[in-house]
Amino acid sequence: MWRGLLLKGTTCLLQVSAQSFLHQRHASSQCYRFLTHRSVHKLQETSCIPRLRSTDVFQSHNLLRNYKKDAKSTVEFPLSPITVTDIKQYLRSKDILFHDGYSCLHIPSIFIDAFTRKDSFSLFIDKTTGQFLCKDTLVEGSWEDLQDCLEVMQKDEQDSLSPHVLLGYPESLEEQEETEREQREVREIWSSSLPFTDLHDEEAQLVKAMFRITKISNATLKKFGVRLFKPTKSLVFPWFGGPDSSLKGIKLLSAQRTDGEKVTYHEATLPKCSSYFNLFGLALVSRMDSEVVVTGSELDTLAVSQGTGLPSVALPRGVSCLPPALLPYLEQFKRVTLWLGGDIRSWEASKLFSRKLGLRRCTLVRPGEFQPCPLEALSQGKNLSRIVKASIPAAHKSIVSFKQLREDVYGELVNTDQVAGVKWTRFPELNRILKGHRKGELTVFTGPTGSGKTTFISELALDLCMQGVNTLWGSFEINNVRLAKIMLTQFAMQRLEENLEQYDFWADRFEELPLYFMTFHGQQNIKAVLDTMQHAVYLYDINHVIIDNLQFMMGQENLSVDKFAVQDHIIGVFRKFATNSSCHVTLIIHPRKEEDDRELQTASIFGSAKASQEADNVLILQEKKLVTCPGRRSLQVTKNRFDGDVGIFPLDFIKSSLTFSTPIKGKHKLRKVAAKPENEEEVQGNEVTAKKDEGKKEKATKTAKASQAAKCPANRNNKAK
Repeated sequence: MWRGLLLKGTTCLLQVSAQSFLHQRHASSQCYRFLTHRSVHKLQETSCIPRLRSTDVFQSHNLLRNYKKDAKSTVEFPLSPITVTDIKQYLRSKDILFHDGYSCLHIPSIFIDAFTRKDSFSLFIDKTTGQFLCKDTLVEGSWEDLQDCLEVMQKDEQDSLSPHVLLGYPESLEEQEETEREQREVREIWSSSLPFTDLHDEEAQLVKAMFRITKISNATLKKFGVRLFKPTKSLVFPWFGGPDSSLKGIKLLSAQRTDGEKVTYHEATLPKCSSYFNLFGLALVSRMDSEVVVTGSELDTLAVSQGTGLPSVALPRGVSCLPPALLPYLEQFKRVTLWLGGDIRSWEASKLFSRKLGLRRCTLVRPGEFQPCPLEALSQGKNLSRIVKASIPAAHKSIVSFKQLREDVYGELVNTDQVAGVKWTRFPELNRILKGHRKGELTVFTGPTGSGKTTFISELALDLCMQGVNTLWGSFEINNVRLAKIMLTQFAMQRLEENLEQYDFWADRFEELPLYFMTFHGQQNIKAVLDTMQHAVYLYDINHVIIDNLQFMMGQENLSVDKFAVQDHIIGVFRKFATNSSCHVTLIIHPRKEEDDRELQTASIFGSAKASQEADNVLILQEKKLVTCPGRRSLQVTKNRFDGDVGIFPLDFIKSSLTFSTPIKGKHKLRKVAAKPENEEEVQGNEVTAKKDEGKKEKATKTAKASQAAKCPANRNNKAK
């Protein structure tokens, strides 16, 4: 908790800070943990910046600019990674009983008195990150925070601690005003919205038809507290939480019909998406319930509850993310059925989320023609209880038969476009060759030095990020501030240096993208990078990781080992990570030195052949260095494991927006400036000399005629008229 709040005020400083400063910040943050004199004394012994105050950071920070970006934009792996074995050993050393749950360890809460808690194991510790949450008091924090609390209890011989013992960074005035404004808007919208039972029957049926929920009864809508906000014709889904089950936020859902019968939904949350952690339907779950159906939308949860009678909850961000902060609320269930939708994307998300929730208790509803999303299944009159009972276990099998793969194969044949992956909007020619961006693949990208590899990949990744692909950037060559500046320019499609009045507008929009940055810079150890990637995939459900570039991870390895063997090891690590994490990894590798007039090939990639062998896709940014006019760059796909199509297409670089685009055919003709072969020099030299002599004669003739015309009086009079 303290680390996230500290980062919240100093994100821009962290992105460019050295590793030594990061270490100092980690040590000095202990001064905000406790009010006790003991902790202050401890701070004086260990802190590198003992006099740091909250106002100091914000005042120095505001001298530059009052940034609103929160700490989630940068990904830092803990300086001392924790494992579940370490957590268990520490708890045993403190004689603390614990239950080994599916994704968390359960211990008695130390924030309520011993008589009240009795045998209630209501404090949950995440097995992967060590983050803890007390469900009774909603106190949360890091593993280091919990350790300090336990140490204080032991030294002071206390049975419990106050829930207010953990101190966080105070919010700035702007943040306080924003929080108050959001809460005021939540209360105003909720109070002015109407339950469906208060609407006229005709109006209620019209709204249901618009959202395609005609099969959902008013009783179900009332049960979940769903209302209608008339000014925007939006459904309002409440978020009740906290010990007093108060209203913490809302989600507004609007519907718009497109061509035909298709309905497009638009969501808006208060507070903003990054702070919205509502498991819709959780307030209706009893502590005795042992089974739950998890869906990807609130409307699907309504359908499951009405069609099966089972407890059902909806993920706050759909199939894009399962925040670890929600895992403690799902620990009580022995069986979790993931029915996230009826397409391939929801199926992939179900398999990914089951790893977080615990494979042995999860079952998955396979999407298909007879098993669409819950809302459609209810509208079609299908038996939802039968579909839930027919869900398949998520546990891994070492050996499978075609009978088990048959439905997966059929699903790929039916949903060819979805299987092909996310399409690029800025690079249609790349869609024609690669068909799309797919999870679990490894892409190797290379190009000549100075050709614009980082600039091109940043736009390629930005294109996907704008479509909801959670992206993690690992830039070891240029710092994060410069990279963010490049991507913001590409996002705005203009140079903001010349339009500073538009900066806040574009920065606010850019801030909402699911984009994160590693804080590494320069040479790094592969283990530290891999740990950070795994941490980010678990915490933020990252789908795309960009590593720029491979050579910066080879310098930290053992110098006595052959450099090609080191490179093969690193590539193998990234290949395994992409497969096991179902995450696409784009790896930039510098090429070998080639002649300027020679195009790069797959064999030009630095190192052994393992890079091209392990890669699913190989992209080469070709550059004709002996050409001066636009259109000298092109992108070549030399390997495509998905369907084998390869090809090349030209690119234009637009300097004003730092973007690449496919030029119009025939727009540019390449003009070489290199010298001709020696046997042609003499002939061409004579031709050039003759042309120069003819040009001089023509120029002399024109000059003579002009002088004669100037001397003629008649001509002067005509000119005067």
